[in-house]
Amino acid sequence: MPDHQLIIIGGGLSGLAAGIRAARFGLKPLIVEQHSLPGGLNSYYFRQGHLLETGLHAMTNFAPPGLKHAPLNRLFRQLQLSRKEFTTHEQIESEVIFPQTSLRFSNDLNLLCEEIAVRFPAAIDRFRALVKEVDAYDPFAERPWQSARAFLRSRLADPLLEDMLLLPLMVYGNAEEDDMDLGQFAIMFRAVFLEGFFRPSGTIKDLLELLLAHYKHFGGEIRFRAPVAQILHEGEQVRGIRLQSGEELFAAAVLSTVGIPGTAEMSGWPLQASRYTGRMSFMETITLLPELRLPPERSGKTIIFYNQKERLAYHRPSGPIDASWGVICFPGNFHGMLHDGPAQVRVTNAANYDLWRQADEAEYLRLKEVCGQQAGAAVRKILGDCCQHPLFQDSFTPLTIERYTSKCAGAVYGSPVKIKSGKTPWRNLFIAGTDQGYLGIVGAMLSGVTIVNQHLLK
Repeated sequence: MPDHQLIIIGGGLSGLAAGIRAARFGLKPLIVEQHSLPGGLNSYYFRQGHLLETGLHAMTNFAPPGLKHAPLNRLFRQLQLSRKEFTTHEQIESEVIFPQTSLRFSNDLNLLCEEIAVRFPAAIDRFRALVKEVDAYDPFAERPWQSARAFLRSRLADPLLEDMLLLPLMVYGNAEEDDMDLGQFAIMFRAVFLEGFFRPSGTIKDLLELLLAHYKHFGGEIRFRAPVAQILHEGEQVRGIRLQSGEELFAAAVLSTVGIPGTAEMSGWPLQASRYTGRMSFMETITLLPELRLPPERSGKTIIFYNQKERLAYHRPSGPIDASWGVICFPGNFHGMLHDGPAQVRVTNAANYDLWRQADEAEYLRLKEVCGQQAGAAVRKILGDCCQHPLFQDSFTPLTIERYTSKCAGAVYGSPVKIKSGKTPWRNLFIAGTDQGYLGIVGAMLSGVTIVNQHLLK
């Protein structure tokens, strides 16, 4: 007899959401999490008395409570959480900056349309037609891989506008290099440009505590410091898991949120690991300042997506990081947020996992210092000296991402090949999260809910 009806590997946001949905219907799930805190990369830690979030810059897929079919509100209904009591803060305004020009956008699509009409007047009608086409596209229909770049080129006929639209979408959710699947593009286009950025009130710690309490309220169980060594199976059925401690736990079904390569390694799933291992990873530098003094032309910005070359080079860099393009986020610059305590600036750049993995401890620390300086130099070209005299600065690397998400090679967006059905060779083993094709925090949680709905509640 199984010990549990459902074991969920990983206590990140997709695992917690799956657990809540399953527990609501009496499946009595067990979540096993290798670390001492939930959240995976979307977690937190304390330094010098300050709570630092490891993943949450901004959430995508904003929707006011009244939009019934919006992903955010659908998620809250599925989890039986009150959307009206979930206080949110929308972005003020974000910007994409290239050497040739810039584009501002917000949660109101009209701003982006106005910007394109001024800077790319020949493309504005084509862009409006593209918006309608993307809005009607079904990204989860089973179809062969299609190039988002080819789609944009045929609709917009402007390589610069193509790059400027792709930068925010790629850096917020693309596991592929240089291009992305049209379905993934449609998901991210809606999430970023049609719905938009927001932050919940409070910190990621508050959100995780809310979800964990809700999960336990429905009878769900979670075990921390319980890394999984093996997924046990017999014939076409999975029997359960073996922890690294040697303890075996048996279940009627297992749901893995650690990605396709990690799940394959634990289960003996025969697949070509290199095909499913992403190459896009990142280094992020977090800076705390006494106050934030942005230049007038950047005042009030929430997120800045910058590229300092003529064309966007969204691929693994040859060096430890590529500071020529990236993201500068101001987590305090959202509508209605109180500005008490130090200001925070987060800078994200593409990183080369292999070079970080090969470094010994001394070289690793040296790389962090050197790459932090490179990221700072890139920021100064855009913001001047606003980040001087920090109270505190820290960074995390592809190795940090791999450690806290179990995503092979620190590929935070998972496999470039998605399994939209969530199915594996075993009829009762499923995957959820980014490798199912859902992206962003809301998407990851909806993935967990969807797998439970489609395969377990039936």
